[in-house]
Amino acid sequence: QVQLVESGGGLVQPGGSLRLSCAASGNIVSINNMAWYRQAPGKQRELVAEMRNGGDTTTYADSVKGRFTISRDHAKTTVYLEMNSLKPDDTAVYYCNTHPPYYTWGQGTQVTVSS
Repeated sequence: QVQLVESGGGLVQPGGSLRLSCAASGNIVSINNMAWYRQAPGKQRELVAEMRNGGDTTTYADSVKGRFTISRDHAKTTVYLEMNSLKPDDTAVYYCNTHPPYYTWGQGTQVTVSS
């Protein structure tokens, strides 16, 4: 069984930055193909960033392109999401998983962008 544990969220002012982490443990084969999602209140969960082939290929939602960066730690089964120039619209609970999602969702980490 695989566990996904997200962390690093918090309250940040518009224009600020955060770095989210996703630690994968259990019977996970690899984290070469992972993704970050987010779900804002009253909205469906949406794909934010995707990494394939260990990071050789990355894709981003238009709303975060140029501001967010997905990466992984080659020594650990940890995936990161670097978020810069944060906007109030980025407020959501952030989750990691494969794309399409295969593992049980973790609890997510809350990101709130507000002045």
